[in-house]
Amino acid sequence: MENSSKENAQLFSKTIILPIDGSSAKSESFASKEKQTCRGGIKIFLGALSFVYFAKALSGSYLKSTITQIERRFDIPSSLVGVIDGSFEIGNLLIIILVSYFGAKLHRPKIIGVGCLIMSAGTFLIAMPQFFMGRYRYEIFSSSTNSTVSNSPCLQDKSQIPLSVLERPQAKVNAGCEKEVGSSMWIYVLLGNLLRGIGETPIQPLGITYIDDYASEESAAFYIGCVQTAAIIGPIFGFLLGSLCAKLYVDLGFVDLDSVTITHNDARWVGAWWLGYLIAGVLSVLAALPFWFLPKHLPRPESRKDSSTSSEQSKFIIEDNREHHRPYEQQVKIIEMAKDFLPSVKNLFGNPVYFLYLCASIIQFNSLIGMVTYKPKYIEQQYGQSPSKTNFVIGLINVPAVAFGIFSGGLIMKKFRINVVGAAKLSLGSSFFGYLLLLSLFALGCENSDVAGLTVSYQGTKQISSFEQALFSECNAGCVCSKNEWDPICGENGITYVSACLAGCKTSNGSGKITEFYNCSCVGITASPSRSSSAVMGTCQKGNECPKMFLYFLVISVITSYTLSIGGTPGYILLLRCIKPQLKSFALGVYTLAIRVLAGVPAPVYFGVSIDTTCLKWGSKSCGGRGACRLYDSNAFRYIYLGLTVVLGSISIFLSIAVLFVLKKRYVPQDENIAANGGRGKVSVQNRKDNCVNSDYLIQTTYWPEKETRL
Repeated sequence: MENSSKENAQLFSKTIILPIDGSSAKSESFASKEKQTCRGGIKIFLGALSFVYFAKALSGSYLKSTITQIERRFDIPSSLVGVIDGSFEIGNLLIIILVSYFGAKLHRPKIIGVGCLIMSAGTFLIAMPQFFMGRYRYEIFSSSTNSTVSNSPCLQDKSQIPLSVLERPQAKVNAGCEKEVGSSMWIYVLLGNLLRGIGETPIQPLGITYIDDYASEESAAFYIGCVQTAAIIGPIFGFLLGSLCAKLYVDLGFVDLDSVTITHNDARWVGAWWLGYLIAGVLSVLAALPFWFLPKHLPRPESRKDSSTSSEQSKFIIEDNREHHRPYEQQVKIIEMAKDFLPSVKNLFGNPVYFLYLCASIIQFNSLIGMVTYKPKYIEQQYGQSPSKTNFVIGLINVPAVAFGIFSGGLIMKKFRINVVGAAKLSLGSSFFGYLLLLSLFALGCENSDVAGLTVSYQGTKQISSFEQALFSECNAGCVCSKNEWDPICGENGITYVSACLAGCKTSNGSGKITEFYNCSCVGITASPSRSSSAVMGTCQKGNECPKMFLYFLVISVITSYTLSIGGTPGYILLLRCIKPQLKSFALGVYTLAIRVLAGVPAPVYFGVSIDTTCLKWGSKSCGGRGACRLYDSNAFRYIYLGLTVVLGSISIFLSIAVLFVLKKRYVPQDENIAANGGRGKVSVQNRKDNCVNSDYLIQTTYWPEKETRL
């Protein structure tokens, strides 16, 4: 009996031990697979999200690079171009609250994929007007026709004008008015950009929070920095693509390029702006593909499974992974989420750090969006650069500085283990020194080009009277000229004239771009005896100091861009850590909404309206009315453009100081020496924890120890 009982005990022990060993081996194997799945899944998502950021940033920056091209192609002022640019943010406004709040509880990767497809459709729509409009027609005089026969731009007697020429203006108006319908097709550009904004909506709030939920705590900030860096690499290619397309004539393949009488530096030049949108649309379609194969949830890292700052989805939604099963009754219904909407809004705006940081960001983004939108136009008008060279310089020099600055900000956060207060200080410092550097750009401008009748008199003096009346002078009084046209020529005296007719030129020779004008009475007034009173097509170059000023501008601009962008990643971390964990997506959505509505929409418009006030010579539409601006007052343009940027930036700095002040009052470091408080240490720590709870989870380090110090 004893032997049998021993045998039974041995058999029992075997039957008990074996299953335990088998289950432990299975659990270890499952844990290993889960760990690999988590790492592989988050990296695949990171790569896909980075490419999406690249694609959307490329199309967005390409739009910035084509601002002047669109303005000239559709013959519209800068203020209207600002409305077109702001339509992207209007698209975000329409659905961002719904996407950021309800999208966080649904299949986030697939929602991002749908957004990419919508974004590509909008990008294709922007390019469509080119295929339905007539050929681009710019202002041109009969002296610029492709004829080598000598003719007179200045016809001194109407009897000398052929009947066909006299009849042409009315015929031109009638034909032009038929084409005027085509010029209203800028509305399709606006609608396409609006659609782009709708498609881009889920990418930021859902993508960033997906990474923050499933990445390890020490890698979250680094991953976000990588995504933001990819978002800056996109504009590099966007502006380079814009540079390439700006070199190509708008009607490439449809017209004889030898018949084009204007050059890249001409204020009437329009490049192949539509071509880049087709390329950007294809990239958006490719970016959507990976998200259809990514899971709704990923296994959480081991270091975060026991953390009280759990995934925002785990607060609301059932985990549908195989290892987790919950009853159907525990799933949160749409109605219940809707009931929680208003309390969530109240909770969010009741957080003083979040509210002040939101206000500071709105003001700062007003400054930055306005500056970036019109930076190509500023360089073209201030330093006399072509659109192609302007886009090339911005894409190859300026944008990489921004990318390096954002990456440096994330690297500094991780290397020095900066906490939330440190992140606020770093963001504030970068803004302060960045806007301080911008002040030096006021001294790095070029003087106005010498344009007879606009910036100088026909005698070469700077003081002139009313611009419109000043276009006519005694030297061109006998000519039959129009004050509305813009077909500039450069005289031997270094002064630009609005047209060969207004320069009083009697004869011309050559064709197209190589046309030369002779016996110009207005040129002869200021020309030295050794020079002839002749002129050539195009505007004169700016002063000798302008190329040097442009070089200094590039150096200061690169340093400023790097300095301002260092605070990008710390600002994101501050935003994510000053709110409740379950409100991260919602907070990012509200933040993005506020930036779009209060900065992205109005900034390009009022910057554009302000810039329009500095216009000295407007183009004219074929049916009459004001077209695109041909010449700006360089000094006024510089003061308004840089002045608005610096003033708005200064206001944002003061608000950032308030953020830091409130943050210091409410934040208590966890590594404070408890022993210094004696026996009251434990009570003090508990009081601090309770204080953080009552302040709406202001700093998450209370619930997630050492989270900031591991960034």
